[in-house]
Amino acid sequence: MEERLEETVGRLLAAREWSLAVAESCTGGLIAHTVTNVPGSSAYFERAVVAYSNESKTELLGVPTEMLEREGAVSADVARAMAEGVRSLADASVAVSATGIAGPTGGTPDKPVGLVYVALAGPGGETRCEEHRFSGDRLGVKEATCRAALKLLRRYLEDAGA
Repeated sequence: MEERLEETVGRLLAAREWSLAVAESCTGGLIAHTVTNVPGSSAYFERAVVAYSNESKTELLGVPTEMLEREGAVSADVARAMAEGVRSLADASVAVSATGIAGPTGGTPDKPVGLVYVALAGPGGETRCEEHRFSGDRLGVKEATCRAALKLLRRYLEDAGA
């Protein structure tokens, strides 16, 4: 049987003895739920923060209010700040974040439904971010965002030699 993405990520984190923290907005905890469905995930999963409102992004993750006002919650810079903030908060080895517009409402011509950003903050101070544009219903966008975040983490861990 083929290993699921969340199992691969867990195996790679455990092999490196790294901890993971997650900051989620549009996914509402789905990334944390998926990671913790793997038996033994307590060995590497540190915590998750569901920061749905702009206020929570600022209060819990340290995302600057000015950044949120200037760029909006759905932006690459906010995704990076969320990942860096939860990594620092949790003192985790690595962190991932997700912010986006799951729909069916809330989109604009500049930021349509399905626009999401996933970011990763690593131990060397490096932060990576990806933009995605998913289609489908709300749950489909959330599930695609979760997979994108886990794929970003898997690639990072494989590149790091985990």
